Amino acid sequence: MSIEENTRIVKDFFAALGRGDRQGLLASCADDIEWIIPGKDWALAGTYRGHAGLTSLLQKASEATQISYPAPPEFVAQGDRVLVIGFAKGTVRSTNKAFEDHWVFTITVRDRKLTHIREYIDTQALAEASKEDTSN
Repeated sequence: MSIEENTRIVKDFFAALGRGDRQGLLASCADDIEWIIPGKDWALAGTYRGHAGLTSLLQKASEATQISYPAPPEFVAQGDRVLVIGFAKGTVRSTNKAFEDHWVFTITVRDRKLTHIREYIDTQALAEASKEDTSN
């Protein structure tokens, strides 16, 4: 597949993510997709596999955070990999604390499906926003 086609597939994935279109997201991902979110002390950290894992991640994300993306991401592609560079602002629902997150996703596309996603996010900012205030 071409770099342009891989980029279009990833852009379609992010558009579905922005619309909250879970069926569209699942359709764009391979059955054995692996999504890795590194870190600890952050509810979404972990490795999610397959459509069941992706569904679980999306549910956890919607329950744990409210996020907006004030600027469109940048896409950089080479071969079967597409890097997506972006910025998000949001709130952790359980603490009502705000966070800002500059992030990069590395995404592998094979046979017109996303097969691997790894997030490089500001895990420290997200972990801090997730901490309960114990000063009371």
